Amino acid sequence: MTAAEALRAAIARLTTAAIPDAPRDARRLLAFAMGIAPDRVSLHLPDALDPTQAAAFDAAIADRIARRPVSQITGQRQFFGRTFRVTADTLDPRPETEILVAAALERPFVKMLDLGTGTGCILLSCLAAMPFATGTGTDQSAAALAIAAGNAEAMGLTQRARFRQADWFAGISGKFDLILSNPPYVAEDEMAGLSPEVRDWEPRAALTPGGDGLDAYRAIAAGAGARLMPGGRLGLEIGPTQAAAVTGLLTAAGFEKVEVRPDLDTRDRVILARWPEGGGCGAA
Repeated sequence: MTAAEALRAAIARLTTAAIPDAPRDARRLLAFAMGIAPDRVSLHLPDALDPTQAAAFDAAIADRIARRPVSQITGQRQFFGRTFRVTADTLDPRPETEILVAAALERPFVKMLDLGTGTGCILLSCLAAMPFATGTGTDQSAAALAIAAGNAEAMGLTQRARFRQADWFAGISGKFDLILSNPPYVAEDEMAGLSPEVRDWEPRAALTPGGDGLDAYRAIAAGAGARLMPGGRLGLEIGPTQAAAVTGLLTAAGFEKVEVRPDLDTRDRVILARWPEGGGCGAA
């Protein structure tokens, strides 16, 4: 069977299974099975698949029909122009989170903290673009931290990035001029409405804290001031309905210059805030 024939059959299978973007996913999975870059698929469509490639492609399509995310099948995801390893132990890096990274890079920083680092995509993307900076990524999941450490090694950032198992600020010392987080923020009653790729395959603890989805923001708002240098910045990804609530938490904690940034669909997605130059009630 040629790659073209296998691709046509795979698209039909995915379409019948009501998989969104069936042609796109089939091409990405074919590239994975053939060991080529996705943008090279068209050049190799006349090629015959060997038995190993055919078996790998069939297994990948079966996984996708089971609603397993493409990134978990291939083991990688592009984020901010770089490739990150992902597994079922990590949140899949999303384009919306790139808005948080871009905002962080609008000003220089020397020492950053990434809370709930997952794959390390936020921390490592920021450090790669800021050669003089160092940073710490924390996560409750030891498995996720192992993935993040591997990504740091692959990107040549092991000398500037370190990782620590921690529950938000527990055990974290020192001061940072930048704190970022994409915390779990899906409310408990919203979980059922998520796509199967997210709800059934990504780590629940990275998606929701339960309840109203705001517990992580409460913890970060309460603890960030003690870990920020005067004038330090805080950046958070939020759900599209959470801007007012999170703004209120940060303002009550003493943060200034709170700003909401939209995503490409004009939904509220990122909140930026500044710790006062003279410190505040949370400084320590």
